[in-house]
Amino acid sequence: MLKPRIACYNSLLSSARQRHPPLTSRLTTSHPHFHSPVPIAQGLLISRNCASSSSNSGSHSNKTPSSPPTVYNANMSEEDISRYLKQTHDKVFEHNKEWAAAQRARDPSFFDKLTAGQTPDYLWIGCSDSRIPAEQITGLQPGEAFIHRNIANLVVNTDLNVMAVINYAVRHLHVKHIVVCGHYGCGGVKAAMTPKDLGLLNPWLRNIRDVYRLHEAELDSIEGEEARYDRLVELSVIEQCRNVIKTAAVQQSYEKNHFPIVHGWVFNFKDGLLKDLKIDHEKMLHSIQKIYNLTKDTS
Repeated sequence: MLKPRIACYNSLLSSARQRHPPLTSRLTTSHPHFHSPVPIAQGLLISRNCASSSSNSGSHSNKTPSSPPTVYNANMSEEDISRYLKQTHDKVFEHNKEWAAAQRARDPSFFDKLTAGQTPDYLWIGCSDSRIPAEQITGLQPGEAFIHRNIANLVVNTDLNVMAVINYAVRHLHVKHIVVCGHYGCGGVKAAMTPKDLGLLNPWLRNIRDVYRLHEAELDSIEGEEARYDRLVELSVIEQCRNVIKTAAVQQSYEKNHFPIVHGWVFNFKDGLLKDLKIDHEKMLHSIQKIYNLTKDTS
């Protein structure tokens, strides 16, 4: 053990002397294996580096840091988690710069148009599922769709968030189409059919359970669990469209301007295509107006 430490000492001492010539007034101590005095600070450096060198004997001293992991897994070390978090944060800004540069190259006035304001034709009410980016699957550009998303694409009259979105989109942005878009394999729909207490999700998912109750006979007659879930997804979208039409903003705008038209669509992961459920806006409006007629503005 002594020879490697001596070699390490000699190498480091020579290097240190070249960089920092010793001063006669410097405090000194004696290295355990040498009689010549060694400056204290220099001795600490030698001790630390020799210990490191000894502990790494038999391994590569110039180890190249591994690249950051690209996929999170539960067995990551603390260091890998930290690097992964930084990487996934930084890549968004890198992609943003690339996107902005590409937009400017394609249309130099692109950001001037965005700055001027928005006049979207569509209000999109979709699911929060990360696999369904509205603009990408429809080919719409920034400024063409006003987007609202929540778990299972629900339109609940006690949800001030979605009610505010509908009111603003109709009365101020004057959208021409309102799309409620669900998707097959919806986790929210499946969770609603789970006979267990889901905590805070209970009151939210109750809206889907109510849809099942309204269409219980039809759904129970469908053979196969997947087919039953798919149909419940469609029926829930139709019910949310009905809830949109029940709002005063939509009824009053439609009576005055003949828009917006409400649509129900479902996205399919298997082929990437949208299915139009062919909601008859006019028929649905007339079917609910005996009870939900809000066309008279009392203000």
